[in-house]
Amino acid sequence: MSKKITLNHITKVEGHANLDVEIDDGKLINCELGAVEGARFFEGIVVGRKYDEIKEITSRICGICSVSHSMTSLKATEDAFGIDVSEQTKLLRELMSIGERIRSHATHLYFLALPDYLGCESAIEMAPKYKKEVERALYLMKLGNEIITKVGGRQMHPVSSVVGGFTHIPSKEDMKFLLSMLKESKPYAIKTLKLFSKLKYPTLEIDSEHIALYREEGQPLLDGPIISDKGLKTTSRSYVDFIEEYIVKHSTAKFAVRNGRGYVTGALSRINLNYRTLSPKTKKILSNHHILFPSKNIFHNNVAQAVELVYWIDNAITILENSEFKQEPLADFSPRAGVGRAATEAPRGILFHEYKFDDKGNVESCNIITPTTQNLRSMEDHIRLYVENMLEAKKEQGYITVEIEKLIRAYDPCFSCSAHFLKVNWKERK
Repeated sequence: MSKKITLNHITKVEGHANLDVEIDDGKLINCELGAVEGARFFEGIVVGRKYDEIKEITSRICGICSVSHSMTSLKATEDAFGIDVSEQTKLLRELMSIGERIRSHATHLYFLALPDYLGCESAIEMAPKYKKEVERALYLMKLGNEIITKVGGRQMHPVSSVVGGFTHIPSKEDMKFLLSMLKESKPYAIKTLKLFSKLKYPTLEIDSEHIALYREEGQPLLDGPIISDKGLKTTSRSYVDFIEEYIVKHSTAKFAVRNGRGYVTGALSRINLNYRTLSPKTKKILSNHHILFPSKNIFHNNVAQAVELVYWIDNAITILENSEFKQEPLADFSPRAGVGRAATEAPRGILFHEYKFDDKGNVESCNIITPTTQNLRSMEDHIRLYVENMLEAKKEQGYITVEIEKLIRAYDPCFSCSAHFLKVNWKERK
């Protein structure tokens, strides 16, 4: 006897996709995860466009990660033209990216992931009983939005950061306002870390390769070599040497592998590979709750995001306390033919942009690889193992479906970037 059960939409993730699960006599025989939204052709849209238009276009790939796409696009363009931006420009871009990191992590942790662990269907159901947690989340989200607005000119698709620098910088009053908000939010970030460190997570470990940017001092954000816990060490210009993208029939989004295997990128990979730079206070909170990094448990990605909230708020405070921003001219440059590549750490993992320009600065070709695209293969591997474990434990279909959703949300996927998410087609033969 065969049975097919379809879950038309999984809530609390960004986007839509399909998951095909086929069971035969209690054994998993097929598990295919695929994004199903129609392609939006951003890589083709920018072809023929002038260099100063690209950032405005590619930032529209995702509202959640518009800053990340903007920064990576600008850095790739500047790489092609040999532009060295000022230290002030680097700091302002870092501030804007920190704002996005805070906004994105707070949204995911409290409104997408936390309901799973409190037995709630949604944040709306959670709100009456957990009012303080919701208010904390909203404040952190507001903080992130304010940083992006003051530095970038608006909350979504920032406009002030351009090739070679900034057209406008925040005022002293803006900086004072942000510094006050950051200091007020620091206890909220610490409470967030403590909350997500004490939650009871399933154990699901695969010896997947974890890949992230590396920073000698601190956590990675907009630059640094690319490393892994399996010996990879390369640069953003050489990313094509280790990533192999391929197409599967069940997905409109490409999959990516290294040496034929899936790998993990995101907050968990960043903390695993840069753990030594965390503060003693953060390490103590983790130790008190028996959370040990490096960790191969993908559910600990939630904890890693909470760790980053604390780190980046501290980092933003340091920047504002030690910087005085002044209007300065854009870097002097002329467009030239060539290829530019850049890699940054978006909230969900490494983001790659590559452009080939003609001698007038018009785009001839483009390649963009998002974190969710890179995580799809690993996500599929984790789902397969998790379903097999639950079948062996004689778990019912309803329980398995809920746990699959929880696992997928732990990755914090953004299918808006790669395509979108989730319908489960469950086939069972007995």
